[in-house]
Amino acid sequence: MPVSSKELHERSRLEDYCRAHSTSPSALCAEIDNYTQQHFTSARMIIGAWQASFLQFLLMTTGAQRVLEIGTFTGYSALAMAEALPAAGEVITVDINATTTELARSFWDKSTAGKKIKTLTKPALEALAELTGKFDLVFIDADKENVQTYFEMALGLLSPRGFVAVDNAFMGGEVLHSRATSDGGRAMAAFNDYIAARQDLRKVLVNIRDGVYLITKV
Repeated sequence: MPVSSKELHERSRLEDYCRAHSTSPSALCAEIDNYTQQHFTSARMIIGAWQASFLQFLLMTTGAQRVLEIGTFTGYSALAMAEALPAAGEVITVDINATTTELARSFWDKSTAGKKIKTLTKPALEALAELTGKFDLVFIDADKENVQTYFEMALGLLSPRGFVAVDNAFMGGEVLHSRATSDGGRAMAAFNDYIAARQDLRKVLVNIRDGVYLITKV
C-alpha cells in the first residue's frame, strides 16, 4: 500500500523528534554535514546526526577500541565514531576517492578526535585483503554491489565482541518491492535475505533513517 504524504510528513517529524531527544555529535560533525549538503549533490550519502548518535551509543556502551569503515565520503561518520572511542582508539576508513578523503582530512585536522583516524585510499576489496588485527565494529557504507563480499571479509576481522553495521539496508524502500529498480537495490535486497537465512549469525535490522543492519557471530 502506498505511503500517503501525511504519513511521510509524520515520519519526518518523528525523525526530527528523535534527533532532538538524542545526544548530538560534535559541532565539527555538524560543520561537515552543512558543507556536504551545500557542495555535493550526493549529500544524502552522509549518515546524519541521528544515525551518528546511534553508532556512538553502540561504540561507547560496548567499549569498542578499534573501528573499520568502508566508505569515507566527506568524513562525517569517521569523525563521529572517533569521538566515541577512548584516547587510544582507532578508526581506519577506506575510500577510493582521494579528493573527498583529503577534504575529510581537512575537517578531522580541526579535532583531537581526528588524530584517531587513519585513511586508506584504495579499493575496499584490496584493503580488506591486506588489513591485520581485529576490529570491534566494521561499518560498511560503500557500493552495494559488493556488500556481501565486504561482509564476508569483514567477519574474519571481527574481535570476539565485534559486530558489523551495514548502512542503507532499505535502499530508499526498494527492498520492499519484488523487483528493485537499481543494481544497488537488488544487491541489498539479496544481501538482507542472505543474512536473514544464516543461522550462525545474530542480527537485527534497525529502522533508523535508510536502515542499519547490525550483525554479529553467534
